[in-house]
Amino acid sequence: MKKIVLFIIVLTTVLGSFGQGKKISIESIWDDFKFYPRGVSGYTAMPASDYYTVVKRGGIERYSFETGDRVDMLLPNETLSKLSDGKLNTGRLSGYSFSNDEKNIILCFDEESIWRRSTLAYYYVYNVENKTLKMVADTNTKLHFAELSEDGQRVLFARDCDLFIQDMNTGAITQITHDGEPNAILNGYADWVYEEELDMSQAASWSPDGSKVAFLRFDERRVKEFTMPIYDELYPTDFTYKYPKAGEDNSLVDVYIYDVAAKSLTRVDLGDNTNCYFPRVYWQPNSQDAIILKLNRHQNRLDFIRYNTVTKQQDVVYTDENDKWLDVTDDYYFLNDGKTMIVTSERDGFNHIYKVTLGGGRVQLTSGNWEVNGIKFVNEKKKLIYYQSNESGVLNRDLYVINFDGKKKKMLSTGDGWNESSFCPTGNYYRNQYSNLNTLPVYSICNASGKQLRVLNDNHAVKETMDQYGFQPREIISFTTADGTVLYGWMLKPANFNPNKRYPVMMNCYGGPGSQQVMNAYSSAQDLAFYQMLAQHGYISVCVDGRGTATRGDAFKKVIYQQMGKYEAIDQIAAANYLKTLPYVDGDRIGIWGWSFGGYLSALSMFRGEGAFKMAISVAPVTNWRYYDNIYTERFMRTPQENPDGYDLNSPTTYADQLNGKYFLIHGTADDNVHFQNAMELVKGLNEAGKEYDQFFFPNKNHFIMGGNTRTYLYNKLAKYIMDNL
Repeated sequence: MKKIVLFIIVLTTVLGSFGQGKKISIESIWDDFKFYPRGVSGYTAMPASDYYTVVKRGGIERYSFETGDRVDMLLPNETLSKLSDGKLNTGRLSGYSFSNDEKNIILCFDEESIWRRSTLAYYYVYNVENKTLKMVADTNTKLHFAELSEDGQRVLFARDCDLFIQDMNTGAITQITHDGEPNAILNGYADWVYEEELDMSQAASWSPDGSKVAFLRFDERRVKEFTMPIYDELYPTDFTYKYPKAGEDNSLVDVYIYDVAAKSLTRVDLGDNTNCYFPRVYWQPNSQDAIILKLNRHQNRLDFIRYNTVTKQQDVVYTDENDKWLDVTDDYYFLNDGKTMIVTSERDGFNHIYKVTLGGGRVQLTSGNWEVNGIKFVNEKKKLIYYQSNESGVLNRDLYVINFDGKKKKMLSTGDGWNESSFCPTGNYYRNQYSNLNTLPVYSICNASGKQLRVLNDNHAVKETMDQYGFQPREIISFTTADGTVLYGWMLKPANFNPNKRYPVMMNCYGGPGSQQVMNAYSSAQDLAFYQMLAQHGYISVCVDGRGTATRGDAFKKVIYQQMGKYEAIDQIAAANYLKTLPYVDGDRIGIWGWSFGGYLSALSMFRGEGAFKMAISVAPVTNWRYYDNIYTERFMRTPQENPDGYDLNSPTTYADQLNGKYFLIHGTADDNVHFQNAMELVKGLNEAGKEYDQFFFPNKNHFIMGGNTRTYLYNKLAKYIMDNL
């Protein structure tokens, strides 16, 4: 009898362990990357033919879109090593691209980050026919970028704040600009705030025929400097850069055109440039006209200015306006007739596609209470537009195709998840990345009709690992707030969930304008693994998208205008109060955490929640919008001079005296994005209010708080704080 009892106990223990799976550790998430989905290394569609390339151990291989067959080894590692005297191999390759005739490949090596998008790297040009390798600039100085002309004969590059062109046949280098100087004049690449908030790093481009270069010149001299101490010596050193805070002066930006043959430089006179932005410059197919986008300081009017480089004449050919703000995108496609473009706009309350006659009228091609999330390809010959939208459901993303006349709309994907499609330049094929709430990304090749031809990677091995660790499925939840707004979220429950038991809940939030965290997609894999770890310790994880987030139209997104933080916090508090009504939630044990805007939102929700939360964690939070950059902040809030109450009434520091519970503040001291000043502002407010709280700071770490064992250490701190206080 004792043996039988012992057997039952052992069997129960084994089965219980099997239900839970292996124990997830922070080290398995951030050191071993056990649960991180893989993509397709070095995938690049070739520009003029129906082939694509990938990077494998042996080098860069070429494949057929149609058959999937390997065609050849386009650049063997052995060849690369031999031509560089053993210095280079594809293991050091950071990226590559082709000239339009596919005869030359520009290779990027040893890339290092500057800010979020900008990098420094070494560049080489490999000639596929002659099997030659030449270094761009031929110096040991890394470049900001290097771009081949369409014929592959010349390279445009930026070095030391100036622009250059190199003839790859002769090696001759022509210097386009001569006035570049750090923290003063930047030629051809963006200043900090343009890069961060207008998605721009490289700010120079070849005309289609390679005869001209258009570029932006940033005069930063009037922009105020921000200095961060770097704790690396007996006496800390200072790092100083230009950072325009809300209400402060920006760089003076000018558009220039360089004529390669004439070696002449022309400044485009676009009027007063003291309170406006030039977020994009596009070449028309004729290489004679440039389309320059000009955005006013309030960011609610966007003019498309056509500039003729021969006659120097200019005219406004299209204007988009909004009574709150406009988001600059890259959904602007200029047709070869030089008279028409395909764009998206929120002018009817939802983001939709329009066909615009330059200098004339416009025709709306899509409509409805759903949104176009991006134009993926325009096939001018067949008069087809491929686009991504959430028409099948607010949490979905599907690929559609529609005619130029707005007819014969067709969904090409399945309508049950999230699709990110990348077309090859010929338009005959695309690579699709599909996932859903509980399915890892699947990468496949499809033809233009939407037929899947083959799977490149389904992340099967990662899925097997997750199964071994007992990963649990997430589920979509929804509830209606007191004012009748329906909000969506996702929930992750522990294994062997018991509806008769009461569980603590850890909410995570971001909530920034136009963002989306709740989606029918497998996203933020590392954080999801962290929530799976919390589930193994008996915690429910929840994420809710409140007002201000994306995909639900202008009214939902822009209700936050001039009062950013107000409705976002109201909705997170409402989510916590909704969770308290669920019989399996321990309403006295609800926490919230977030990073960046999410850190701001978790603090504001905690301080204003009137007991809704037991604890909160803020990582790298904004604590006063006056301290953040002007392009982002003024887009949603206008300036502090125009809207002082909007700034003050939505600062967590204003409500520091209302903290009632456990609060943990984390920040990197070298955060170039959300300055450490924000943490000190909140610390000061909490101290003055006599509040108890916890804090932890990472010396010399930026907004991402990474490097070495930093992420592992950080997430161990987060886990311990949650388990000790919730």
